[in-house]
Amino acid sequence: MLKTTFATSYTSIIRQLPTATAFVDSNLKIAHASNSWLDFFELKPQEAMGKHLLEVFEGHDHTEWKKCLNKCFKGFTEHGLQHKTSSTGDMQWFEWTNAPWYDDNENIIGIIIQTEDVTKRVESEIKFEKLENLFKEQSEISNVGTWEYNLFTEEITWSDMTKKIHEVPLNYSPTIDSAISFYKSGHDRNTIAMLVHNGINKGESWSAKSKIITQKGNEKWIVSAGKPLYKNGQVTRLLGTIQDITKQVNAEIKTKESEQLLRTLIDNLPLNVFIKDKESRKILVNKSECEYLGITNPEALIGKSDFDLYDEEIANISRDEDVHVMKTQKSILGKRTVSVKRDGTSTSFLTSKIPWLDINGNSQGVIGLSLDISEMIQKEDQLRDLINVTAIQNKKLINFAHIVSHNLRSHTANFSMLLDFLINEKEENEKQRILGMLSHASDNLMDTLENLNEVVDISTNVNLEKKPLNLNEHLTKVQQNLAGFLHKNNAKITNTITDDFMVQAVPAYMESIILNLMTNAVKYKHPERDPKISFSAKREDNVTIFSIQDNGLGIDLEKYGEKLFGMYKTFHNNPDARGIGLYIAKNQIEAMSGKITVKSDVNTGSTFSVYFNDKA
Repeated sequence: MLKTTFATSYTSIIRQLPTATAFVDSNLKIAHASNSWLDFFELKPQEAMGKHLLEVFEGHDHTEWKKCLNKCFKGFTEHGLQHKTSSTGDMQWFEWTNAPWYDDNENIIGIIIQTEDVTKRVESEIKFEKLENLFKEQSEISNVGTWEYNLFTEEITWSDMTKKIHEVPLNYSPTIDSAISFYKSGHDRNTIAMLVHNGINKGESWSAKSKIITQKGNEKWIVSAGKPLYKNGQVTRLLGTIQDITKQVNAEIKTKESEQLLRTLIDNLPLNVFIKDKESRKILVNKSECEYLGITNPEALIGKSDFDLYDEEIANISRDEDVHVMKTQKSILGKRTVSVKRDGTSTSFLTSKIPWLDINGNSQGVIGLSLDISEMIQKEDQLRDLINVTAIQNKKLINFAHIVSHNLRSHTANFSMLLDFLINEKEENEKQRILGMLSHASDNLMDTLENLNEVVDISTNVNLEKKPLNLNEHLTKVQQNLAGFLHKNNAKITNTITDDFMVQAVPAYMESIILNLMTNAVKYKHPERDPKISFSAKREDNVTIFSIQDNGLGIDLEKYGEKLFGMYKTFHNNPDARGIGLYIAKNQIEAMSGKITVKSDVNTGSTFSVYFNDKA
């Protein structure tokens, strides 16, 4: 009875064991099993008790398990790790121990199987292993290594990547001093030493960009970061990372060098260069564009649109061009434009606008290039003026040739005829009369030659030097030279020109022009009234206009206008008229890049206006 009671109690104890436990006899039949063991394998008592162990777990390969069980019958204890799938489909891991089951006489009568659910532990280990592998992969990709310094043991630990960055063997054992010595001597080494010191003594974290010299002598850029770890309020360890950023830094340096090269190129182009965004706001300008707009700092133009810099009319034209280029993605090349700044100054440009596209081909803005052609246009105008002057000079030359040919032929014919008369004449008195006629003809020829020579001098003198002249001083000088002539003709002169009025002219030409115009005003006076002469002057743009008005006979411009300034052209029966004064005056004025005009009414008077070019 006692024996039965003990066996019952023994069985009850086994069922309540917290560890999943099963006892199999020498025939591998399950003799006892704890409830926890049955629950773990999802077995009912009737499905396991008294059944052969391998039959209970049929459907599995038992080869290795049989070997393990056989070893147990020989006195060995075996351990192992396995997994199974639960009825819910979850993976479960268990750690098993197979040990011999001894009787009181130390005879092996079976095997004790203990099973422990280690699913959480295994999952944690798997997760940790994955994280560790991921960290290693990330470390390899980003060139980030780790390090740890124990303040109590003074041991410093480097990860494999940290050793790789320093180009040391994997069995290398650093010290805190040797670790710091890898940093480049000078600023970098002093900086990291101070950061480590502050981390230990002040508990400060850090992240610093520095240079190291590896064991192989290579220079590398790294970012070193460190953080103190505390225990009981004291720093016990420093934990940190080190990242090799040499490639990034070198790439940044090359990028900056490329940017600097591009900036230098753009700033030294003889073009205005600008880039605008979709709203036509400037995001890049070069030196020429800044100088044109009178700005020293390019940043002052960034974000500005044409409406901030130009008149609305000009800004609207520019904006319409920008929109067209962005919308059509077609460039505007070499368009001649005029830009007017807010201060009113205008500049002529040859402008090109090119669409700025992103990598997907979408318009992001406009790239603009403008060449200042103001000077070129000015040169074109000067060339056009020169061509016009040349054409006029050619015309003058042809006219001059005709005049010379006609006048000299007339004088020659006159001389020839008078000489024939002289040779054939017998009477002494008649010979004397003919000699007088020859002398008069000779004087006329000399006058003609002097006139022609003066015209040649004006037309061929290319080294004219204009000077700023006081207009009233030259008027006064001419009046003094003509004082008797003016007094004889009872001429009245009115002058409204200020005493400080200056004009750019050739001094010798100035007096000659005034002399011719003043004498003509008196010479062609109206017979019924005394001559009145008025002087006035004004300045318009780059031109000074000097006017002389008279109340004389006047000229029928419809009849004589085209011939007025011709050589030897006279329009009144004045015996002193030679038709050379106005011709010479006109040539002198045109030689100084000026012009002369006339307004006249018959029997009322004339006004001659001389336009002096103020440019030296």
